Amino acid sequence: MTHPADQELIVAEESAPTTRCRILATAERFFREIGYQKTTVADIAKTLRMSPANVYRFFDSKKAINEAVVERVTREVEALIATIAATPGLSASDRIAEIVRSLHVDCLERCRENPRIHEMVEAAMTESWDVCRHHVDRISGVLGRVVTDGVRNGEFAAEDPTMAAQCVHVAIVRYCHPVLVSQYPNGPAPPIETMIAFLLRALQARPQRA
Repeated sequence: MTHPADQELIVAEESAPTTRCRILATAERFFREIGYQKTTVADIAKTLRMSPANVYRFFDSKKAINEAVVERVTREVEALIATIAATPGLSASDRIAEIVRSLHVDCLERCRENPRIHEMVEAAMTESWDVCRHHVDRISGVLGRVVTDGVRNGEFAAEDPTMAAQCVHVAIVRYCHPVLVSQYPNGPAPPIETMIAFLLRALQARPQRA
């Protein structure tokens, strides 16, 4: 016969995914309304009618909750650019250009329409949370697949597609990093279409013969 205490633990474990989702949804709502800096674990727990200690059973710190919410936000743009990368009928150049534009537009719109969420992502980038490093790696991976396709079909001439994709990613940081986009909107930088054209010329250039 199952002891009552054991039964409670079983029920709690079975409901863990649902509880985690509720915690994240509540946290994201607070982040959007008052900002993640002002949100406390006690706020989240009170709204969910549970104790802070129970929240900590699912997330070991407020930072862990923040990271999970940031991952939800960043996954959306990752899915968008992955779809662009896999679009049939588009040249590698067109896909690179559209990916860069989409990353820039996503950052701009989040800054303008969801400033508190943008603030959270900005802080995450500044603090170099693991989730943000993974986000950067996944974007580089998408760019790498497109550059590799371009090399394979003769459109690009990069000797090392992975390194070329990383160079593209570094070159566009000014247009999609939340800190640079929000705090230095008029900072020195060429128009994004000029940068895209420059990068595509670099990818398409043939190595000089000796």
